[in-house]
Amino acid sequence: MKFPILLPNIFNYPFTYESDLKLEVGDFVEVPFGKSKISGLVWFQFEKKNEKKFKTKKVLKKLNIPKLKKKTVEFLDWFAEYNVIPKGMVLKLFLLSGKPVEKFDSKFYENYKFKITKDIFKLTNEQKKCLDIINKFNLKFNVHVLQGTTGSGKTIVYFEALKKKLEKGHQILVMLPEIGLTNQFEKKFIEFFGFNPAVWHSGITKKNKEIIWRGIMEDKIKVVIGARSSLFLPFKNLGLIIVDEEHDQSYKQDEGITYNARDMAIARASFENIPINLITSVPSVETYQNIKKGKYSISKLEYRYKNASLPNYEIINLNKVKLEKQSWLSKEIIQKVNFHLERNDQILFFLNRRGFSPSALCKKCITTYECPNCSINLVYHKKNNNLLCHYCGFKSSLIRSCKKEGKCDFIFSGPGVERISDEVKKNFPLKRTEIFSSDTMNKKSSKEKLEKIIRNEVEIIVGTQLISKGYHFPNLNCIVVVDIDLSSQGHDLRGAEKNLQLYHQLSGRAGRTGQPSMVYFQTYNPNTRMISDITNKNPDIFLEKELQIRKQNKLPPFQRFISLILTGENEKKLEKEAFRLKNFMENKIYGQILGPVSAPLFRLKKKFRVRFLIRGPKTQKLQNSLATLIFNYKFPHGIKLSVDVDPISFN
Repeated sequence: MKFPILLPNIFNYPFTYESDLKLEVGDFVEVPFGKSKISGLVWFQFEKKNEKKFKTKKVLKKLNIPKLKKKTVEFLDWFAEYNVIPKGMVLKLFLLSGKPVEKFDSKFYENYKFKITKDIFKLTNEQKKCLDIINKFNLKFNVHVLQGTTGSGKTIVYFEALKKKLEKGHQILVMLPEIGLTNQFEKKFIEFFGFNPAVWHSGITKKNKEIIWRGIMEDKIKVVIGARSSLFLPFKNLGLIIVDEEHDQSYKQDEGITYNARDMAIARASFENIPINLITSVPSVETYQNIKKGKYSISKLEYRYKNASLPNYEIINLNKVKLEKQSWLSKEIIQKVNFHLERNDQILFFLNRRGFSPSALCKKCITTYECPNCSINLVYHKKNNNLLCHYCGFKSSLIRSCKKEGKCDFIFSGPGVERISDEVKKNFPLKRTEIFSSDTMNKKSSKEKLEKIIRNEVEIIVGTQLISKGYHFPNLNCIVVVDIDLSSQGHDLRGAEKNLQLYHQLSGRAGRTGQPSMVYFQTYNPNTRMISDITNKNPDIFLEKELQIRKQNKLPPFQRFISLILTGENEKKLEKEAFRLKNFMENKIYGQILGPVSAPLFRLKKKFRVRFLIRGPKTQKLQNSLATLIFNYKFPHGIKLSVDVDPISFN
């Protein structure tokens, strides 16, 4: 008998094999492929008929792995078609290293066993009302949004909803936007439930991944806390998906296989016919639109836990306050911070730039240093005394021979968190200071640093946007936004939405235990309306305005965008190929082609980049027509195409 077997590789279709075994859709098998043996999955449809006659090979054996549910197989197939990705590559995402995972001893799963715990957290009346609404909708597929101001106790509410599902024997997936959040979240989970969740992200060991993968498949692991890739785990009895901080841009996977994990989690819930809860303080514009249309249900927490008040805001107009040379903190800010320090408040200086300075310039030969692989300036990192590219990782020494004479004599343009940290230490020399960015918090010591901040052993934090993502700092009552003008620059269509979410999240770090708190904004912009908009206690007012602008301009969520990026090492050859591709697609695609144009980041990792934007109606006909065209188009050697459905970045 013949069977379609999908293999974890670049092909977009299954291969036909013969077998006398009794095989069903979702079975894992081993088959010969070329000169090697490879694991594959019994698919639910054959490849398109080929006129050529070919000899089919035999399946070598059926693997000792529980069968994958047909609903999960169908989700993988839909995922590939929606995101215009070869089906074999989606299977590769699902199969870890492409090999089957052997059975593990039960002792590996002792800590993951669900225990019924006593209620140690008491819900407020408002929280109880939200929980009742969630439980009402958490019966079959439904998207429910739990929206609550930062510090309102959203986590405890969905923990209670999650508990109800666990008591019925279901598995749960809780998705978080950042790896860095998992430690604090895991601690909170164990405190509430008394047993361990499985933690899943790129930083865990290969063996642990295999233990978890197999345990999930056999229903020995009940709860998974994971980053984007946890979406592809082989749950046997999934009953609920939680997407925490649903608005977070980090849910978009933008390297390799591109997809939006939040949107794909909603799709998986739909295929499994299970509920999904989106948790947020400020919904994404897409989510807000779906709430308005009645597609998603919603419950709201209006008050912070224990009625803690939200921070007050004050604007420091830098046009009226002269900054000293090579300084970014006004005298007014120094005075205000001293006042807060006297009250034993913890302080956060916020600037969304890593490193010491975004640009280094030799004042003798007037040379700025760009990355040799990318069309972007190298960032100076004082701690390591090197110049670093934040895109490709290229590093270079600061010691350079000058074109004029001797060594280059550098001046640094603009601040990063390291530079602000130096200025903070100069102004507050007796206070303990810590930098909180991806450079400092993705290391083994980061857990210890986090604990010190929570225990108030660090008085001043200098941080990037990483700090805004769900951390709980009980003593933080003063936030200084060093330069809000930086985050309001640029031509990103989602820029306003990102700022709204960022500053709501950021201000939510302050005053969480009921102490009075302040957020100070330094700005050169005399029009402070933007700051008033993003700090409004009711973010729906801003989202409503943003939705109207998007509708007028036919932007997402009212139209679908697909970004195509062609890359190649030869600039002229790439440009020529881009126009050839446009001519090939013109009038054959179910949408409008904009471009080709040079990408804003024109050179990346030694390759030139040209981009198209395809816009069209929100129907999968757009992806289907594009997939057919790409399949029939022959790209010359050295030219590569990347497809990004629903892009959130336009670099």
